[in-house]
Amino acid sequence: MYLFEGLKNQISAYLPAEQVSLVQQAYVVARDAHAPQTRSSGEPYITHPVAVTSILAEMRMDHETLMAALLHDVIEDTDYSKEDLARLFGDTVAELVQGVSKLDKVKFKDYQEFEATNLQKMFMAMTQDIRVILIKLADRTHNMRTLGALRPEKRRRIAKETLELYAPIANRLGIHNIKNELEDLGFQALYPMRYRALGSAVKLARGNRRELLEKVQNEIRSRISDAGIEADVSGREKHLYSIYRKMKNKELMFNDVMDIYAFRVVVNSVDNCYRILGLVHNLYKPIEIRFKDYIAIPKQNGYQSLHTSLIGPHGIPVEIQMRTREMDEMADKGIAAHWMYKSNGEHKDTTAQIRAHRWMQSLLELQQSAGTSYEFVENVKSELYPEELYVFTPKGKIVELPIGATAVDFAYAVHTDVGNRCVGAKVDRRPYSLSKPLETGQTVEIITSPGGKPNANWLNYVVTSRAILGIRNYLKRQQQNEAISLGKRLLTSALGEVKLEDIAVDRIEQVLKNVHQQSFDALCSEIGLGNQLPVAIARRLLGEFEADDTSGKNSSPLPKSNAFIVGSEGMLVTFAKCCRPIPGDEIVANATPGKGLNVHRSDCRNIKGWERDPAKFFPIRWDNTSDKQFLCDIRVFIINRQGVLAKLTTLLASQNSNIQDLVTDDRDTGEYVIKITLSVQDRVHLANVMRKIRVLPDVQKVYRRK
Repeated sequence: MYLFEGLKNQISAYLPAEQVSLVQQAYVVARDAHAPQTRSSGEPYITHPVAVTSILAEMRMDHETLMAALLHDVIEDTDYSKEDLARLFGDTVAELVQGVSKLDKVKFKDYQEFEATNLQKMFMAMTQDIRVILIKLADRTHNMRTLGALRPEKRRRIAKETLELYAPIANRLGIHNIKNELEDLGFQALYPMRYRALGSAVKLARGNRRELLEKVQNEIRSRISDAGIEADVSGREKHLYSIYRKMKNKELMFNDVMDIYAFRVVVNSVDNCYRILGLVHNLYKPIEIRFKDYIAIPKQNGYQSLHTSLIGPHGIPVEIQMRTREMDEMADKGIAAHWMYKSNGEHKDTTAQIRAHRWMQSLLELQQSAGTSYEFVENVKSELYPEELYVFTPKGKIVELPIGATAVDFAYAVHTDVGNRCVGAKVDRRPYSLSKPLETGQTVEIITSPGGKPNANWLNYVVTSRAILGIRNYLKRQQQNEAISLGKRLLTSALGEVKLEDIAVDRIEQVLKNVHQQSFDALCSEIGLGNQLPVAIARRLLGEFEADDTSGKNSSPLPKSNAFIVGSEGMLVTFAKCCRPIPGDEIVANATPGKGLNVHRSDCRNIKGWERDPAKFFPIRWDNTSDKQFLCDIRVFIINRQGVLAKLTTLLASQNSNIQDLVTDDRDTGEYVIKITLSVQDRVHLANVMRKIRVLPDVQKVYRRK
């Protein structure tokens, strides 16, 4: 229990004794479950869940979150199931652990699909209970702290994923202390040389500018004190990844980034924030275009503060943030600030929590619209906006959009139907191009028409996932309708004189089952999109590829046919070179758009298990009225004597069989292995040829290649 003592002291500071006891029970279960396991560093595995729980305890999370954090790898890495945890600790804890666990019991095509599906699962669990993502962020933070024990390539992959996904999620939820740590740890792991060089430069710059920094800070503090306002004034340090990103994205030199002197002023009330704004504007000259009021209009993650930029002594740029103590805590902890779960499950929402719940709702909408896990995860990433702008509807409602958003993005943000019927826009009562980015403070009016519809070109300039999905879904529906209509026309044409209405319903249902389609419209859509051959589907509907029951004694002779396969008239037919089927063989085919029917022997190794995929392969039969010749491969083992090859080729010619290819292989045993590709009419003809070969002197063995 020595590992739990530190954590126990930490949570006892704010949790009642009975809840601390429940957390301790979860620790015991996790410790015993992970007992034989160790981390890559060689430490006992239980040290990881305890560290994750400690990070959440620093945020003062409730006891259920702490219990789930201790157990977060139990379902994934041990024999415990979700039902076991529900029985021991209740459904809520079990659901939280299940939400964080990966789908390692399911097989995926590749690692990318595995990652995308797991992320989608985590996001969906997060929409049900936002504490899932808090546990995941704490888990990722400790993993990043202990990244050094992993292989270099795995270290880089995890660091890249952290910078691209988990740090932006922490930012989106307003948890800036976690976000800053994840970014710096990810930067250090992904670019270690750049991290060290930048770190050394920052240390040097801090020493050089300390005197000027203290002078500006004292002047601000003195002016606020003279006004009788109680405030904390502190210098604000930029973290390394923030400096690196600003240098890279804005193409700035290091000195240009570090020359900005940043300060934070924390006061007791919103009123004092605005009073201090006036004081600093009197102290130094403000830069007009650099003022932002995030108190009146909070950021999407709930962040609130006043930002202003000024020209300080000696012309140096000075940035000042003014906020209340509550806003300061919110800026660091985001949705985790003031986390209070009451006994009945209700909780008091902060601004960040309200914004987070709104985001959860938008994720649910994305899930319903996205087609695949990849598409969903990519759209979630695009939702993690680093910056936003604010525009107004004609009625004065504020709409938040990412930087670079257009009037089309605005239309879809108002409502999907407005976006779908959009034909133009007015900004500040003047006509405005749909492709032109909007600016903060503009009033946007969308012009709609009943006949309006999305344009595929819009996808070149819209930036919000809601607009992208709205346009794509509309175009998919249009494409689907057009594909169904085209598919029906092609199928009707392929059926010839037979009408669709005349085909029995049970026959259609059997074909739908064979080709794995849910409905006749879905089948027509596949035909229209070129994924199914209309001629092949028509032949299936007419039963022309099925076994022949008309081989009775009194059947009348049929005329000669130009087709090798019954029902293949008008279709391209190719015979697989791997097995070279000939009349008399049992055969199957797969229909491929652009390649027609590809025919194999039913026992061909390359299509082993074809019976389990009736959508791709189906049995067919030969047209016995055809008099064409077909290629097949045989192997002849023969003693290497003078003239044996001449005798063999003369025999084949006498049997009305033509040699298309012949390759010999001389073995150490004095044998020739002769590989022959020859033409025959059917299996009977081939059997006669092989029988004649076997009676030749010196022939050891002859067989047909499978």
